[in-house]
Amino acid sequence: MPETVDLPNLAATEALSRRIAAKARPGDVIALRGGLGAGKTAFARAFVAARLGRAEDVPSPTFTLVQTYDADGGTIWHFDLYRLARPDEAWELGIEQAFRDGISLIEWPERLGALLPDDRLDIALDFAGREDARRATLTPHGAWRDRA
Repeated sequence: MPETVDLPNLAATEALSRRIAAKARPGDVIALRGGLGAGKTAFARAFVAARLGRAEDVPSPTFTLVQTYDADGGTIWHFDLYRLARPDEAWELGIEQAFRDGISLIEWPERLGALLPDDRLDIALDFAGREDARRATLTPHGAWRDRA
């Protein structure tokens, strides 16, 4: 069942990200949806910092397509699939290993088509009026239904 959360500012987005990071486990997939500038990368930055327990430079992987971060409890894989032309190009990025052993944060998950796992947490970020206000719609699938 989807849940909508109002995020009045960046701090609220970061707080939501930290709560989800605390529940994430190896093998989890978190699909971050939303238009350009909706807050997907800001969410990922806060998630990585929460899992690492420290501030970390988390660039948008728009050009590299993937960045990894070694954290206690498993590697975090941060994918930005905006430039993917075909879903099968994701195999070259190590997505199979990420799905099996890591925690995957995926921006533009729709680019994966049928490769996107059924067991995942979808987070849709939308603009909500003011400059840094957002609205998040969380839709848990599979194992996430018990944790979200």
